Amino acid sequence: MRIAGLLKAGTLSAALLFSGASSPPSEQPLVPLEGAGWELVWADEFEGNALDPTKWTPEVSCWGGGNNERQCYTDRPDNIAVEGGVLLLKAKKERFAGPARPPEIAGRDNPTQVQSHTSGKVRTIGLHAWRYGRIEARAKVPPGQGAWPAIWMMPNDPAYGPWPRSGEIDILEAVNIGAKCKDCAGGVGENRTISALHFGDFAPLNRYVDHRNALPSLALPSDDFHVYAVEWGEGLIRFLVDDRVHLTVTADQWSTAAPSARGNPAAPFDQPFYIMANLAVGGRLSEENNAKGVAASSFPAQFAIDWIRVYRCASDPSTGRACIR
Repeated sequence: MRIAGLLKAGTLSAALLFSGASSPPSEQPLVPLEGAGWELVWADEFEGNALDPTKWTPEVSCWGGGNNERQCYTDRPDNIAVEGGVLLLKAKKERFAGPARPPEIAGRDNPTQVQSHTSGKVRTIGLHAWRYGRIEARAKVPPGQGAWPAIWMMPNDPAYGPWPRSGEIDILEAVNIGAKCKDCAGGVGENRTISALHFGDFAPLNRYVDHRNALPSLALPSDDFHVYAVEWGEGLIRFLVDDRVHLTVTADQWSTAAPSARGNPAAPFDQPFYIMANLAVGGRLSEENNAKGVAASSFPAQFAIDWIRVYRCASDPSTGRACIR
């Protein structure tokens, strides 16, 4: 998710592509995962009947993620639940009022804001962050025009400055799944998920590299669970779905305008990042594409996450490169 037009860092919301130009990914064949030596260092299998507060903090805010999204994120069981070994982020249509912004970007003045929907968002901010490794999630995305689930990462400490100078890693975005799509193969509507990196300078000079990926079967990703992953090493980041690489990005394709990063080609993706998972409602990326707007029939919706796991490269934890081949 992208935080469009905001001169700050620290929370995710993806706002696609209104500012900045996309760099086309280099030609990447879809190949089975190769590499070895990953060592599990953190995981949540979502056992029990409640979110683990030692691992996650729910976001409570109604600011719309910087993308004109329509939800208030709450910490209520109506919107965040752990049931049957699965984390459920639930979006529903209901008028709701809450704080405009999350604490880390609220400032002194944080007025109440009203939105038309509620939903759930969880983050490891202030609890856990990682530099380099493999981060993966087994998840089932919801279908529907206006539904925008995501699993992504933001810098724990924006060392290179506000968004996007300190970077953003989008492992999974699924926008308007099943809605009409003139560019999609398979005859089932929008069947592509998105992975992306965001970097560069403040809007309108922000940049990104992204890729829309369809399953080999061309089925809707909302039909079943799939494993979405990023393998992140110094100067090299690749994204996978069900252990098939669909996007590889190298340091010569990214940059940051931060003066402190001069001479450091790995910046801004050389710092610890934390994980987020959320289900947004509407927003520019969603509402300006496919069937447009937010369909009432898309809600209630739920984003189901079976597990999220973090691995480090046991033989090369300082750069992670030895495990990415």
